[in-house]
Amino acid sequence: MPSVQERLTDAVLATIRTRRDDRELAQSPLLNGSRNHAAIALRAATFSDFEKVALLHKRLGQGADSVENWKRLWVDNPALKNREVTPRIGWILESAGSVVGFFGTIPLLCEFQGTTLTAAASCRFAVDPEFRSSSHLLVSSFLRQKDVDLFLNTTATPAAGKMMEASKASPVPQLDYGTVLFWVLDHRRFSEAVLKKLEARPALAKVGSFAGSVAMWAEARLRRRFPQVSTADSEVSECTLDTLPSDFDAFCTEQAMASKRLIGKRSSEVLRWHFTPPGSQKICRVFTYRSGGRITGYAVSRQERDPQFGLVRCVVADLIAAEDDPKVVQALVAAAHASAKRSGSHVLEVTGFPRTIRRALAEWKPLTRQYPSNPYFYKARDRSLHERLSSEDLWYACPFDGDATLWP
Repeated sequence: MPSVQERLTDAVLATIRTRRDDRELAQSPLLNGSRNHAAIALRAATFSDFEKVALLHKRLGQGADSVENWKRLWVDNPALKNREVTPRIGWILESAGSVVGFFGTIPLLCEFQGTTLTAAASCRFAVDPEFRSSSHLLVSSFLRQKDVDLFLNTTATPAAGKMMEASKASPVPQLDYGTVLFWVLDHRRFSEAVLKKLEARPALAKVGSFAGSVAMWAEARLRRRFPQVSTADSEVSECTLDTLPSDFDAFCTEQAMASKRLIGKRSSEVLRWHFTPPGSQKICRVFTYRSGGRITGYAVSRQERDPQFGLVRCVVADLIAAEDDPKVVQALVAAAHASAKRSGSHVLEVTGFPRTIRRALAEWKPLTRQYPSNPYFYKARDRSLHERLSSEDLWYACPFDGDATLWP
């Protein structure tokens, strides 16, 4: 029988997801055909398009961007160094001099069984409602890039996922990718944020947040929904992206060479580029685990605040442990849990990662919430590679991939 905490959390999250899904559907490129018959043109995006693209995203309620971030993504990107990759920004739908659609593409590098693959990650897919019947032109342009080995969409809405599948892309075969594991760190603030999202009346919100937080706290204590390892006995240290240890790159190289999975390229340079976009208010922390003086694992957490509802989330954005050692995994996430609580986060979340990683964390009885559908899709240019990648054992998919944790 579900616990009090599980029933309460499931109910409120179901409501939140329903409202979010309604908003996504309203913006979906798969809505009814064009209501505007003005001529449209498809072309490649350039840096001079920034203002018009930013205006499009503002109209559609998407997050802000900056010229500095465009330079970071399409000029300073480590994937463009020493690689024969064209630095494409993306594609635009234009009508009567206005940008009415945009689909971005970000070059990334992946490593797979001794080979470096060039990947393209989709980003910032947006089309004005009256032109959404032409959205397929943007998607097909993205998938026609000839100097790309692997196409990724790691933040697909249900509608975008259907478009990807129609283009013969496949959901990532990590079956639990769409299930988020999370622990509530501040039950009162979590309850307040949930009731605010549900638009509860002030009097009800005050009483409900107190009663809900007490019930959730008691249930979490009873069921021991928290890390149960002694971080004092483990060799975990915390640092920033600017103070990564000198042997960090050697560890990343060793893990890439030892892995049989498809894994995003990691290095100190790549992590700093990935997690420090200009103007970002999100706080990243790095945790390293040492054994015998050598790094045997690391994790990156990212803290972000929802300005509308006041909920502070901390996400385990990246984690690598040698041989998926559960002791290392648990020590790293326990350190992230403690750090998140100290810094005022209300929730700690884990999305993605292979079964071995999730199995180690399941021992702490996390709560779960479900994406409406799998948000992660891939398509390999080479058909045989695409078929090989249908095996769950060949993936190490997590929020580090694609654009899931790349934006300010």
